[in-house]
Amino acid sequence: MSEEKQKEKKSEIQFQIQKIYTKNVSFKSPNSPYIFKEQWSPNISCDLNNICSKLEDHVFHVILKVSVKVTLQSKLIFKCKVHQSGIFYIQGMPEEELTRCLGAYCPNILFPYARECISNLTVKSGFPQLNLEPVNFDVALKKSKNIENSK
Repeated sequence: MSEEKQKEKKSEIQFQIQKIYTKNVSFKSPNSPYIFKEQWSPNISCDLNNICSKLEDHVFHVILKVSVKVTLQSKLIFKCKVHQSGIFYIQGMPEEELTRCLGAYCPNILFPYARECISNLTVKSGFPQLNLEPVNFDVALKKSKNIENSK
């Protein structure tokens, strides 16, 4: 192989999903079964957090933490936490792109799995299906960078 082709191959960006798995799940409904008698008009809050770490050269672990809290007036209906994880092989990506990939692209891959897990947990717990709205992780990453830069 010529030197030019070897350089091209080295500079080529490689991205592979090695594993997607659920790292942690928690569901609490402290006021059931009595809460089932209440009129269903809940308040829903959702928090997202993303943690990235390097496992070895070119291998990264990303954890998307999704926490949902559903209340009815002052009563807790349920609280659900899902930590959806993935192991990704990423090589040849410039540092700025790597930050965006780990902070937005990888969580975007993981989010449908977390959303499905939360939806299934709510239905299996006797509550109406909860479908979380899509999240634009690119915008969330830009906002978090703006907050960090303003400090």
